[in-house]
Amino acid sequence: MTVQTTTPKSQTEPPKSAKPIGTRLGFSNYLGLMGALIAMIALFSVLSSHFLSYDTFSTIANQIPDLVVMSVGMTFVLIIAGIDLSVGSVLALGAAVTSVAALQWHWGALPAALLGMAGAALTGCVTGAVTVGWRIPSFIVSLGVLEAARGLAYQMTNSRTAYIGDAFDFLSNPIAFGISPSFLIAIAVMVVAQLVLTRTVFGRYLIGIGTNEEAVRLAGVNPRPYKVIVFALMGLLSGLAALFQISRLEAADPNAGSGIELQVIAAVVIGGTSLMGGRGSVISTFFGVLIISVLAAGLAQIGANEPTKRIITGAVIVVAVVLDTYRSKRRIM
Repeated sequence: MTVQTTTPKSQTEPPKSAKPIGTRLGFSNYLGLMGALIAMIALFSVLSSHFLSYDTFSTIANQIPDLVVMSVGMTFVLIIAGIDLSVGSVLALGAAVTSVAALQWHWGALPAALLGMAGAALTGCVTGAVTVGWRIPSFIVSLGVLEAARGLAYQMTNSRTAYIGDAFDFLSNPIAFGISPSFLIAIAVMVVAQLVLTRTVFGRYLIGIGTNEEAVRLAGVNPRPYKVIVFALMGLLSGLAALFQISRLEAADPNAGSGIELQVIAAVVIGGTSLMGGRGSVISTFFGVLIISVLAAGLAQIGANEPTKRIITGAVIVVAVVLDTYRSKRRIM
């Protein structure tokens, strides 16, 4: 009796489920987000005579770079079916490290900035290493890092705002058409990240890990280092966001970034990135950031009080999560 055998597939071939992200979300997702954004702009233009102006949109553009780059990092994290709640505290820690290097060690702006970003990236690396090494949900690990990083930021600044001065002003000073370099940097980060996710093997592996990590492992790819790299990237982009905030405030505030993780996650989810992993788009995330920012600016211009802003923003987030769940069920069916 002969036994038939099958030839195993290449051990380095990414799983077939890892399709490019653009095809996973579909062009209709972009149209839907753009339609929602246009409708929101039209509504606030009717409700406020000052909303539809170049000053309003240039102000929004110059205020969102930190949210954009952090949302890019969170898109990567959610795609691998993780989550990072510590990004606000990591931002504050990156700013604190930069302030110590600039004010106490008298380093120049560039080396101080690089050290701050490296400290933030190292913190993200710790989150990823603990999550992967001990197989602990990233939700729990990042919650612990949230407290530890914030405590380190307080300790390094003696719980006081450290005024750095105008060393980083060039990032926030408009250079053309009222647009700042920080916004252009954020756009560049977004474009590069989208290309990485849609045009590289690394991006395909991330989608595969989020879709079916065991399938990726059986295909001969170790997902552990990829997951650590993603959390380290999240930390690095949080450090970049810290520089953007320092440039606007001319100071490192140990309370900076408090609660920003909710805005970041909201922007990514509104953009259509799945909380279950395996699906997402940086371009869609950018639309999510714009929706969150236009909503906040519009509510401020029509005189909505803080409780009303929170209620409306929370309702938008809940609707986005419900739509994500609906999309996930349709994919399974």
